[in-house]
Amino acid sequence: MDQKTLLGRSNLQVPRMGTGAMTWGDPQGLARFHPAKIAYGGADGIEEEKLAVESSIAAGVDLFDTAAMYSGGAAERRLGELTVGKDVLIASKFPGSFSFKTEDFPKELEASLKRLGRNSIDLYQHHFPSNKVVIPKLMELLADAVDAGKVKAVGVSNYSVEQMREAHAALAKRGIPLASNQVEYSLLHRQPETNGVLDACRELGITLIAYTPLAGGALTGKYSAAKKASGLRRFMPNFSKKGMNATQPVLELLRKIGERYAKTPSQVALRWLIENPIVLPIPGAKNGKQAIDNAGALTLTLTSEEVESLNQATLAWRN
Repeated sequence: MDQKTLLGRSNLQVPRMGTGAMTWGDPQGLARFHPAKIAYGGADGIEEEKLAVESSIAAGVDLFDTAAMYSGGAAERRLGELTVGKDVLIASKFPGSFSFKTEDFPKELEASLKRLGRNSIDLYQHHFPSNKVVIPKLMELLADAVDAGKVKAVGVSNYSVEQMREAHAALAKRGIPLASNQVEYSLLHRQPETNGVLDACRELGITLIAYTPLAGGALTGKYSAAKKASGLRRFMPNFSKKGMNATQPVLELLRKIGERYAKTPSQVALRWLIENPIVLPIPGAKNGKQAIDNAGALTLTLTSEEVESLNQATLAWRN
């Protein structure tokens, strides 16, 4: 089992993998049509979400990632409800709407704390950059929240190298590290290696939190030209006939490596990310079974040759 590690240069001790809680909760009104819900389907209900929490914790995966925007706040509420009294780490992201301006930050933080039922958030991340947001000013407000004890570590999400450097420099003036940048990263989405984000994370001591680490399910081996994904996913490039045909050799390699260790293709795909010490994947889990399956990636080690064979097999997805 992988030991815990520090998140970037913060004091937050985290597991080598987290659990994504994007589709959790019972959204109301228009939130029922959140893109994530339409793409992946809703969660499997509160009992299965409870099993996902318990199975994750039992496997040492005690970091749960959510966001104010997921399910219109219902995901934060459900995660808060299911982790009452439990010794877990909660990562959330703000804002809850696209109309956010920098000065709205204190209100957003209070709303997240209330939904989560907590006095502080372990990792609070700015969900996406926007021209309405002045990064240094926002980082000042996040630093104030750290000083007030309401936030333990500061992260960003979907930030470019330039934006990340700007946030890192602004926080450094207050003696606070930028702990993480959460971006899409998987064997079928390797842009962080070519757009400079991974290198900048390494240079600045920032953890890259990898979302969609199984490429929306394309790396699980569940889908093929004969068995199509449901919902919005069937319109995504990886799930087109061309995309699935291109992925078959990658899945074959994942299966072949997995057979050596009695592991599944998805466990090997997650492990490929974990083998990089600065990367922390957060696969979603809608039920207990998925949480247990994901955690299997922590009891596996790939050889450098296996990592390299996966690198070579997915070169086309670097661009």
